[in-house]
Amino acid sequence: MNFLRRGSASASDEPVDDTTDDEGRETVVVGDTRAQTVGKGRPTPSRRDAQGKRRGPVAPAPKTQREAMKRAKALRGTKEDRKAKADDRRKRMMAGDDSVLLPRDRGPARAYARDLVDARRNLMGLFMPLAIVIFVTVIVPVPQVQTFGSLVCLVMLVMMALEGVMLGRYVVTRVRTKFPNEQVGGLSFGWYAFTRATQLRRLRMPKPRVARGTKID
Repeated sequence: MNFLRRGSASASDEPVDDTTDDEGRETVVVGDTRAQTVGKGRPTPSRRDAQGKRRGPVAPAPKTQREAMKRAKALRGTKEDRKAKADDRRKRMMAGDDSVLLPRDRGPARAYARDLVDARRNLMGLFMPLAIVIFVTVIVPVPQVQTFGSLVCLVMLVMMALEGVMLGRYVVTRVRTKFPNEQVGGLSFGWYAFTRATQLRRLRMPKPRVARGTKID
């Protein structure tokens, strides 16, 4: 018994060192012996809490009505600025400004392809109205109407597909002739012309800059 007591006393006399690793666990070192790693006794803070502490304290709530109105005015001004910038960007996109256009619409070759499409009267321009007709024929509970409407829509779709192939080849040929030094992919430019022709004219972006029937050199 005395031996055990002396051993306990001698162990308690040794220096104790507590260290905490990067994962939040605590290691106890007694003398030259490293004890088993144990938890630190508190939960590790989440990433959101840690980021919140790095960002600094949250602004206090307004104390007076005047201060609250001032903050609301500043916030409203910021929203108005963003809205004005968005409106300006949209206007520039509609006008065909290359600096704000999507990558697929940039360049003189793409602009020339758009002019070729916009100057023609295409049957594909009825694609969206035809989709509405198809929807109506599906929901109408009259077999004769459904049969006749389905037949008409099928014929229209076939004609649009053929016109789209012809339009794509026409646009690719004209663009390659106009820009011989530029690499013009047949599939990409053909699909670009097809998708633009299927859109309603007033919904096209960039906005058409030539009228129907205009001769494009």
